[in-house]
Amino acid sequence: MEWLIRMKEAMDYMESKMTEPLRIEDVAGIAHVSPFHFQRMFSMLTGFTVADYIRKRRLTLAAQELASSRIRVLDVALKYGYDSPESFAKAFRKAHGLTPSAAREPGVQLKAFPRLSFHLSLKGDQEMEYKIVDKPAFNVIGKSIQVTCKDGENFRRIPEFWNECNEDGTSDELIGLASEEAWLGICMSMDMEKDLLSYWVGVKADEAADPHGYEKGTVPAASWAVFTSKGPLPDTLQAVWQRIYQEWFPGTGYQHAGGPEIELYPPGDTTAEDYVCEVWIPVVKK
Repeated sequence: MEWLIRMKEAMDYMESKMTEPLRIEDVAGIAHVSPFHFQRMFSMLTGFTVADYIRKRRLTLAAQELASSRIRVLDVALKYGYDSPESFAKAFRKAHGLTPSAAREPGVQLKAFPRLSFHLSLKGDQEMEYKIVDKPAFNVIGKSIQVTCKDGENFRRIPEFWNECNEDGTSDELIGLASEEAWLGICMSMDMEKDLLSYWVGVKADEAADPHGYEKGTVPAASWAVFTSKGPLPDTLQAVWQRIYQEWFPGTGYQHAGGPEIELYPPGDTTAEDYVCEVWIPVVKK
């Protein structure tokens, strides 16, 4: 319940600052969590990044103001954080399908993005097993993409990327170079302010073992919360991710540590009812 109250207060603060500069550090401080943890929690719970949500709310409020008053378009643009009428008009057209001036026409239909609220569902009918594992830094090799989180694009593009790697032989080649027999899906870095993440299909391997010139990276040492998923992909795994952020984080004394997130996929039939894979999330105790 304390978590729910803090999130509500953070949302109230965001709503009160829609016409003012808004720092994620201040929002996260109200929720008593780190900026990264707040943004990751928000994104996983709502399907929107904080920046995307604020942008949609501001354009909704701007449209309502244009439709109900004679305020100049320039003044509305400045009020809601746009530095020019051109940038405002471009964003407005993308959101509403028409120009800011057209929003004043009688009977015009505008799109509204409602304010979100959080509700904690206490199910209690299924235990969530996890373990905390301390692991030193390790090297990975693989192939990566930069993908935006806007409008859920990452949920579409990442499965496509996996299909591409499976079809062009990248996955098979990587597992042949791995020091441990498992593929890794790694959210290597996440820039929540820019709505971008770097996603890797990779394996744990020493870079000297790679004759093919794959990208190389290091996963830093961390304490990891490890969750098991049993069942066909992707539905079972997606359900585990939802429970981690909807139930586990709010109900424990842990926060996201801000490092890479990992999905570990052992060889096997990923469509089988007994297929087992894991989610690894770096955490710190509050």
